Amino acid sequence: MDKNPDRKIAAQNKKAYHDYFVLEKYEAGIELFGTEVKSIRQGKVNLKDSWCSIKNGEIFVNGMHISPYEQGNIFNRDPVRVRRLLMHKREILRLYGTVKQQGLALVPLSVYFTKGRAKLEIGLCKGKKLYDKREDAAKKEAQRKIEREIK
Repeated sequence: MDKNPDRKIAAQNKKAYHDYFVLEKYEAGIELFGTEVKSIRQGKVNLKDSWCSIKNGEIFVNGMHISPYEQGNIFNRDPVRVRRLLMHKREILRLYGTVKQQGLALVPLSVYFTKGRAKLEIGLCKGKKLYDKREDAAKKEAQRKIEREIK
């Protein structure tokens, strides 16, 4: 599924693909503490109800749940705290303009490690209507039927 071999995926937001059309994808670093990185490496991260917001020229991820690290004791942070994302200022301003003008949403799609660094894949998304979701479900079902017949 993933084309990049040195990318180790920790978590994916499959609900985002169900609820939104992903128009563009961006990569951003995440500002984390040590125990949070260890917890992500164990796969204890949930992106289901998370979203991104832009304030004062900075981009943040809200609602991303990183479970506390078992051996972390006093160094553990709040599991759902707002985390700053690391992107170039130009990219952030371009995203801010498109989100404000076109009414799109910034949704986290996956958390992964590249060269030892935790990264977040953000999607510039447009919301799906109910009939779009039904149409996608029908296409998937038809594809499954075709694959069954081929076997």
